[in-house]
Amino acid sequence: MINPSKFFTVLLLFLTSSISLLGQPLGQVVGKVTDQQATAIEYATVTLLSAKDSSLVKTVVTDEKGAYTFNAISQGRYLIAVSSVGYKRFKSTPFELKSAAQQFHVEPVKLIAESKNLKEVSVTAQKPFIERKADKLIVNVENSSVAVGSTALEVLQKAPGVSVDKDDNIALKGRQGVLIMVDGKQTYMSNADLANLLRNMQSNEIESIEIINNPSAKYEAAGKSGIINIKLKKNKNYGTNGTFTAGAGYGKNYKSNAGLTLNNRSKKINLFGNYNYSNNKRFQDMQIDRISAGSRGDTYFYQEGGSNRKNANNNFKAGVDYFINKNNTLGALVTGYINNGGELYSNNTIIGAAWGSKDSSVVSANDGDYKYRNLSYNLNFKSVLDTSGQELTVDLDYSNYYGNDKTLYDNTYYYTGAPNLTTPELLRNRTPSRIHVYALKADYSYPLKKGMKIETGIKSSFVKTDNDFQFNRFRNDLWQNDPTRSNHFIYDENIHAAYINYRLEMKKTTIQAGLRGEQTSSRGNLVTTDSVVKRTYFNLFPSAVISRELSKNHDIGLSYSRRINRPSYDALNPFEYYLDKYTYNQGNPFLNPEYTDAFELSYTFKKAYTLSLGYNITSDVIAEVLLPNAQKQALYQTNKNLAKQTGYNATLSAPFSFSKWWSSNTNINVFYLGFNSPDLNGQKLDNGKTVFQFYSGHNFKAGKTTSLEVSGDYQSALIYGTFRISPQYGIDAGINQSLNNKKVNLKLAVNDIFNTRKQTVTSAYPGLNYSLHQKNETQVVRLSLSYRFGRNEIKPSRNRSTGLESETNRIKK
Repeated sequence: MINPSKFFTVLLLFLTSSISLLGQPLGQVVGKVTDQQATAIEYATVTLLSAKDSSLVKTVVTDEKGAYTFNAISQGRYLIAVSSVGYKRFKSTPFELKSAAQQFHVEPVKLIAESKNLKEVSVTAQKPFIERKADKLIVNVENSSVAVGSTALEVLQKAPGVSVDKDDNIALKGRQGVLIMVDGKQTYMSNADLANLLRNMQSNEIESIEIINNPSAKYEAAGKSGIINIKLKKNKNYGTNGTFTAGAGYGKNYKSNAGLTLNNRSKKINLFGNYNYSNNKRFQDMQIDRISAGSRGDTYFYQEGGSNRKNANNNFKAGVDYFINKNNTLGALVTGYINNGGELYSNNTIIGAAWGSKDSSVVSANDGDYKYRNLSYNLNFKSVLDTSGQELTVDLDYSNYYGNDKTLYDNTYYYTGAPNLTTPELLRNRTPSRIHVYALKADYSYPLKKGMKIETGIKSSFVKTDNDFQFNRFRNDLWQNDPTRSNHFIYDENIHAAYINYRLEMKKTTIQAGLRGEQTSSRGNLVTTDSVVKRTYFNLFPSAVISRELSKNHDIGLSYSRRINRPSYDALNPFEYYLDKYTYNQGNPFLNPEYTDAFELSYTFKKAYTLSLGYNITSDVIAEVLLPNAQKQALYQTNKNLAKQTGYNATLSAPFSFSKWWSSNTNINVFYLGFNSPDLNGQKLDNGKTVFQFYSGHNFKAGKTTSLEVSGDYQSALIYGTFRISPQYGIDAGINQSLNNKKVNLKLAVNDIFNTRKQTVTSAYPGLNYSLHQKNETQVVRLSLSYRFGRNEIKPSRNRSTGLESETNRIKK
C-alpha cells in the first residue's frame, strides 16, 4: 500500500528541485514610463513582445516610480507595448538583447493623454447573460433582470445544460455528480445540505456562474460531470462604498429579501462585509399513482399531497485584506449563515384492488422544522515572487456546520370494511448532524520563457460528519425510541492531493497537460450496530487540453480529463427518511466511488459561435433509484452502483446581434445517456435515450437606462437510471430601469410566465409501475431595488492579479 505521507513528501521535493533547476538567471529588460510632464505613471501595463511575430513573452506593471523590469529574458529581438487608463497606447521599435547576461535599458516612454474628456464618455457595454470562453461557459447573473430576486438554485436551472430534478439533484448535460464550488472552494456538503445552501443564496449575492466541463489538474478531481463555480460579488473600489438591495415577490406565497454590502479600501487595507436576509414561502404539489404486484393480486395506491415550506435565512461575510506591498497580500475571512424554517406536508393515500376502488386509506400530516448554521474561517496569503510572474498562494480553512431537522408524523388509517375502525399512529424524528472540515492548500506558479508555465500544488482535507438519527413512537402516552429505525452514523474522510500542470502558449496554439494524484481514506461507522466500512485508495487523474487558432475566424480545441465522484455523506448514511408507511428514503453505506473519462472536441467561429462534441464513460456509476419493497408493499428511494453509464453530447452556442437594440444568445444541447447494470435488485437494467435541450435569451434596449429580457427553455423527455422524466419548458421575462446616474436600479421579473414548469416521473425499471406528478411554485413575480452609495472610482491597482481574483478564492460555506 502507498504511504501517502511519503508519497507527497517525495513528490513535493521532486517538484521543488525540478523548478529550482529551471530557474537559471537570464537577461533583464528595464525602463520607465511617464507622462508628457515627466511625471511617473504608476500601474501602467508593460508588455514584452517578440519582434519576430509580436507574440506575448511577459507582462508587468510599473511601480510607484514608473519603473518596470523584465527578468529571466533569453537573448533575441523584442519590442514593448505600454497602456494605461486615460493614455494612448504606445509601441516601441524593436531592440536586441545580445546576451543572457545583458541588462538592456529601454528608452524612457512618455505616454500621451487621450484627448477625450472621461466625464463625457458614456459606457453602455453590458456582458451577455450567457458568455462562452475557451474552457468554460459563463452565466453573468449580476446584470440580468431575469435572475432578479431568484435563488442560486433557480438561477442554475436557467444555465445551459444544467437541470435540477425533483430532489434538487443538479445535473450537467443530463449527468449528475457535478462538483459545486463557491468562489473556487469546495463546499464539502451533502446533496440535501448543498441544495439548502443554494436555495437560501439570493441572486443579488452572485456575480457569475462558471460551467467547466473538463477542468485542469489544478482543480479538485471530484465531480464526474465537471465543475460549476459560483462567483460571489466583490467590491473593487477605493474609499468607502456600498450597496443596499431590497426585494419582494409573490407566487402563491409572499417572498422578501434585503441585503447590505459595505467596503472600505485604502492603499494598504481593504475591509469588507455583507449581510443578506430572505424570508420565503414555497409550495409543492405531488401525486403518486402506483401498482404493487403481490401473490394475491395487484394492489393499487393513489397518493395525493402537498407541502408548504417557509424559510428565514441570514447570510453574512466579513473580511480584511492587508496589502503588505504590491507583491504580497495577507487576508482573513469569516463567512456563515443561520437558517431556520419549517415544512407542513399533508398526504392522503387511497388503497384498493383497482383504480377507483377503496379498501383502506392513510391520511398523513407531517409537521417539520429545521435549523442550519455554518461558520467558516479562512486565512490566505498570496505572494508575487518576482516580475516574471512567479506566484505562491496558501489557504488555510476551517468550517463548522450544524443542522437539525425535526418532524412530527401524524398518520391515521381508515378501513372501508369496518368504517368505525381507525388506527392512529404518531411518530417523530430528530436528525442532528455536525460536519467539521479542515483544509490546507498551497499553489505555486512558475512562468518559463516563451509563454511556458508550470503550476504545482498540494492540498489536504479532513472531514468528519456525525449524524444521530432518532426515531420515536408514541405508545401508552409516552414517546418511545424505535431501535429498528434509529441509528448513529459517523463518517471520517481524509484526502491528500498533489498536482503538476504544464501550459505552453504559442502564437496560435495553446497546450496544457496535467496530472493530479489523490490519496483517500474513509471510515463509515454505524455506531448503533457497530458496523464499520473502511476504504483506502489512491488514484491518478490526467488531463490535457490543446487549442489552435486556424485563422482569424476559426478555432478548434480538444480536451480530456479523468475524474472521480465520491458518494455524498447523506447517501452513505443508512437511515430511513420516512414520508409515510408506503414511501421512504434509505442510504447505502456500501457505495463505491465512480470514475469518469471525458473527451470533448470544440470548434469556435468568429470567437463567438461554438460547437462542441463530447463523449464520456463512467464505471460504477452512482445512481439514485426508486425500487419496490415487496414485503412492505412500499416504494423506497436509495443510491446504487450501476455497472456503466455511457454518454454522447453535442452543444451549439450562438450569440446574435439583430440590431443595436436587440441581441440574443441561444444554446442547443443534444445528448444521449445509456445505463447498464446486470443485476439491480434482481433485474437487469439496460436503457438509454437521446435528449434535446434548448435555451434562448433576448435582450432589448429601450434607451440608455431601460432594458428588457425574455428567455425560454425546453428539455425533451429524459431517462436517468430507473427514472423516465417528462419534457419540461418555461418562459421568463424581466425589465431593468436605471435611475440617478445608474446608482439606483429597479428590476421587475416574472418567472415561468405561463406556469408550465412541472415534472412527471415514471418507471424505467422492469416490473415496476408508478407515475409521480410534481409541481413546484415556479410562477413568481419579483420586484427588486438596488442603491449604490459612496465613492465609485475604480483604481488601476485592482487590475493586478491579487488573491481576491484568483481561482482559489477564499470563501467556503
